[in-house]
Amino acid sequence: MDIEQKQEEHIEYFVKQASLHKGPSLANIIVEATSHPSLFAFSEILAVLNVLELQGTEHSVYLDMLRMFSHGTWSEYKSNAGRLPQLVPDQVLKLKQLTVLTLAETNKVLPYDVLVQELDVTNVRELEDFLINECMYVGIVRGKLDQLQRCFELCEQKEVLDVASEAADSLLYMLCGASVGDESEGVQR
Repeated sequence: MDIEQKQEEHIEYFVKQASLHKGPSLANIIVEATSHPSLFAFSEILAVLNVLELQGTEHSVYLDMLRMFSHGTWSEYKSNAGRLPQLVPDQVLKLKQLTVLTLAETNKVLPYDVLVQELDVTNVRELEDFLINECMYVGIVRGKLDQLQRCFELCEQKEVLDVASEAADSLLYMLCGASVGDESEGVQR
């Protein structure tokens, strides 16, 4: 079973769980989902009504955390850590993996200097170990470590990430030929 198929099964499971829970138990479901080693997309969970209803409650930080996993990076989390729940080690790993995937969306050659800074690792050895063991071995990316040029060259990236809302708007515009917010023209179906 490939990573995309596993991903779909996990998404279905967590969407169902999120639909059945509220409050503190829903917060626990969000922590479980963002810690899961085979789940890399969260927009379907974010769309669950119970999850959206966390806004404005004492558990709204878990909604913010889920949004961070859906469209954020490790460095963005660190910048906002004071207003988000503290991450468990599995969540830190996941957010760093998602950071590599996010960077890979725009660049197929990722300089080590950028990765060291974005992933908050202390040296090249730690970076290469992370890329090999936590990204390539897991199957979310394939690539080549180029120690001479100090970069990670991507060969393949799995389609497991959420589409950022701006990118979704752009994609919708391209597919429909109409502006997302343009009610006067509407979208023909």
